Amino acid sequence: MSAAETSAVRSTEDHSLTQADTPVIELKNIHKRFEQRPDLAQRILALGGRPIDRRTVYAVNGVDLAIRRGEVVGLVGESGCGKSTLGRIVAGLHRQSEGELRYLGQDASRLRGASKLAYTLGVQMIFQDPQASLNPRQRLRQILGEALKVHKLAPPRDIPARIDRALSEVGLDREYRDRFPHQISGGQRQRIGIARALMVSPKFLVCDEPVAALDVSIQAQVINLFMDLRAQHGFTYLFISHDLGVVKHISDRVAIMYLGKIVEISTAAEIFAHANHPYTQALMAEVPDVARRGRKFTPIRGEIPSPLNPPPGCTFHPRCPHAMPRCREQAPALREISPGHWSACHLNDANA
Repeated sequence: MSAAETSAVRSTEDHSLTQADTPVIELKNIHKRFEQRPDLAQRILALGGRPIDRRTVYAVNGVDLAIRRGEVVGLVGESGCGKSTLGRIVAGLHRQSEGELRYLGQDASRLRGASKLAYTLGVQMIFQDPQASLNPRQRLRQILGEALKVHKLAPPRDIPARIDRALSEVGLDREYRDRFPHQISGGQRQRIGIARALMVSPKFLVCDEPVAALDVSIQAQVINLFMDLRAQHGFTYLFISHDLGVVKHISDRVAIMYLGKIVEISTAAEIFAHANHPYTQALMAEVPDVARRGRKFTPIRGEIPSPLNPPPGCTFHPRCPHAMPRCREQAPALREISPGHWSACHLNDANA
């Protein structure tokens, strides 16, 4: 082999390695604000000199996160912390107010044409409420085949076979094709939501509380289905949940989110064995455990602050048992406290 040929092969190998190492999704300093638009009455009053009260919800505040190929990242936090909003940003359903979202190394906001379609189809979302996410006027075959028809991803004669294959992959018989969403159970509707995502051969799935509305026995079946699909297709997941038991079972890494910020992130094993942030520790203490059935249950004190007016400094300080004066004034940076384990807490500086 000549020197030129050897160089070309190495170049190709290096490019393939770079592509393999490129995160499927990378978030850089993502912010999302929802600003209230003045209604007609407010605009009329403004003409008379009355100032308009523009209320702003700070849903996501500076999130950095990279998710590698084949990885399952669990995103955990209380209701109202912004995790569903972050998932919708990843799926392209919300546009971030600030920051950069990269898909396979490319800025998603700059994608056009075929590249934009590849991102739109490559990142699919599975919603918490399967009933609300399915068109009640369409039969299941219409719901499942719609994306193939709209985007011309398959000739019409091949669509029925694709539908049958997707139903089989999620554990449903082909006879379900002609049913309406109200004619099947909640667990079956969630399987249809998963099958709909599979129809376009995605690379990345955003799962927004996909088992929260299901019975415990059905939850286990759906979780096992997610794991089977990952093994078969090599899917990458952002798995959003408030159930730490589910997250521990399915996730490679876990990110803890509080009031729009990620306060701790590491492998699932490390998070559950050595939780560092006081908020993470409080969440872990609330997980039901047979071995600790004699313990006294102590919930996290207080309520999560309003995203309309986040507290200054560390946003967890009003509820934190270890809060110091510094916590009320300065927001802690998310920094690495051990290999692969990141936490945002001033206590780490005090203990260093």
